[in-house]
Amino acid sequence: MDLSDRFGLSQATIRTDLDALAAQGLLVRTHGGAIPSDRTDLELSFEVRRRMRSVEKQHIGVAAAAMVEDGEGIVLDASTTALVLASQIKDRRELTVITNSLLIATTLLEVPGVTVLMPGGFVRRDSASLTGSGDGEFLKQFNFQKGFFGAKGLTLEDGLTDVNSDEVVVKRDWVAHARQVIAIVDSSKWGRVGFVSFASIGQVDCVITDEGAPPDMVAALRQAGVEVIIA
Repeated sequence: MDLSDRFGLSQATIRTDLDALAAQGLLVRTHGGAIPSDRTDLELSFEVRRRMRSVEKQHIGVAAAAMVEDGEGIVLDASTTALVLASQIKDRRELTVITNSLLIATTLLEVPGVTVLMPGGFVRRDSASLTGSGDGEFLKQFNFQKGFFGAKGLTLEDGLTDVNSDEVVVKRDWVAHARQVIAIVDSSKWGRVGFVSFASIGQVDCVITDEGAPPDMVAALRQAGVEVIIA
């Protein structure tokens, strides 16, 4: 039974109500329906995640891009916020980016000042990414000054967490090889825990987030020596 039958309302009314709840961040619109926004056990499609908190992600991506300097080597994971970041660094020179995101690679494809490295592996359609390469030895020959990572959840106890174990394997490897680990997570991820951890708080140097981040957690992170930037 669909919602219109269950509540005796027209489909147009149901759609309007769902859109209003989505605008408040209480649920996520999906094809033909919606799911609660606080589900940490689900991996949503890239396009669905891209629409969530898009304004906040834009601010975070711009702030993160401001940290990227000419001549650096950086890591960008396959998160939606990292894609925003990638769109903001097209003017950099002699920049090397390693990413497993097909969309980020495409975004930077024709940028003359940016060299893109991609691991091999299997294509994951939901995230438009490559996983399963096992490139730890390959990474040892490079120096990556900064690594930028999105996450499904962020807590003091579990650090940065995500849902898909294949993506986590890639992220753990990159966290270990980046001199500076920077989390790019909007405020909806704070206090949530995904299925698998890929970085402890002790491994995180900086968190870039938005104004909705809980003040008590922000203070606790700063006390733990983690820089927190409110974009």
